[in-house]
Amino acid sequence: MPSAHVQPSSMAKAVPTGGPAGRCPSCQAGEMQEFHRVEGIPANSCLLLNDAEQARAYPRRDLVLGFCPACGFIANTLFQAEAAVYGAGYEETQGFSRHFAGYLEGLARRMIARWNLHGRDVLEIGCGKGRFVSLLCELGGNRGIGIDPAYDPARADAPPVANLRFIRDFYGENYAHLQADFVCCRHTLEHIPQPRQFVGTILRGVAGRRDVVVFFDVPDTLRVLREGAFWDIYYEHCSYFSPGSLARLFGGLGLDVTDLELDYDGQYILLAGRPAAAPPLPRADLPLADDLDELQAAVAEFAVACPEKIRHWRERLDELARGGRRAAIWGSGSKCVAFLSAVGGAHAVGAVVDVNPHRHGKFLPGSGRPIHPPRSLAAYRPDVVIVMNPVYCDEIRGDLDKMGLSAEMWPL
Repeated sequence: MPSAHVQPSSMAKAVPTGGPAGRCPSCQAGEMQEFHRVEGIPANSCLLLNDAEQARAYPRRDLVLGFCPACGFIANTLFQAEAAVYGAGYEETQGFSRHFAGYLEGLARRMIARWNLHGRDVLEIGCGKGRFVSLLCELGGNRGIGIDPAYDPARADAPPVANLRFIRDFYGENYAHLQADFVCCRHTLEHIPQPRQFVGTILRGVAGRRDVVVFFDVPDTLRVLREGAFWDIYYEHCSYFSPGSLARLFGGLGLDVTDLELDYDGQYILLAGRPAAAPPLPRADLPLADDLDELQAAVAEFAVACPEKIRHWRERLDELARGGRRAAIWGSGSKCVAFLSAVGGAHAVGAVVDVNPHRHGKFLPGSGRPIHPPRSLAAYRPDVVIVMNPVYCDEIRGDLDKMGLSAEMWPL
């Protein structure tokens, strides 16, 4: 299943690959089969870098995606954990978007109602700046602990909440003793190179407690494969899950998976369940879990769709440049870094903006492009705004209208 696209040497390069790549780190049964390779991409896409030279010189690494035909798990088989830096300066927050903030509050309310989380103990592993666990405590009157090396107590987007404390560290065996009624982990597992070991540590900490709920939230890789979404593949994401591969991992480690669904316009997988007294049997009421054949086909299709998508976007940017039209990118996170690494765009994209004020004045790893606030577009007056996630189109259109801008929107 080779990816046969070769890009100019000044950009990241997707090159042919194939063959076995070792034992699957999720099921430990299948042999990973390589199907996609990208050379020379930034080893981090969310660090806040202070100048263009530092950003352009940021370390680069190669990425090779391998697929396990036994369980459907996908991983970067060349991942080097020491290259993916977290902690101070890592800026992943999406909560400055009104749309995302509303979604996150709605998700917290759903979890509280679904699992009767009132006056309970909650633990969030990989809590980022702490907004979700804060909502769980604030809205449900719960007691909480959040763990994340990038937590920043000075951040105004995560105000202090009673009965909530934070630990600035990576989760590991030294925290497996922490007890909670609701253990959640959102958009963290995709950053873990050994997911079986990580999840096993969490589940050992709640073994035998049928009253505990375990909730995980990760990006849906099946959507990425179907869409040829090259902008959703970047170095920090070393582990890629479909609904089925996620359910197989947790079920195999002793979680009775009761809830498995797609959310956020089909972009996220939500999984929840309780520790099982005995090895759980596959459930017939989780139709999303039966996806191995679909995954196999999607992996093969991605090898064709990905280079076609890259070529498509290069042609669109070239056309903009030839026509003398101005373009801006809205959203400076990982998708933006991956997009510019693959297609270039310096000749056509004159501005990158983001609603997150902590990103303003910083520079993108790889391209070295500066990040500006959206209000800067009032002076730049783009003809086209390339939207890094279509889920934000309505919000962005409203902000453009307020600035008197009638720019076309091109969502990825």
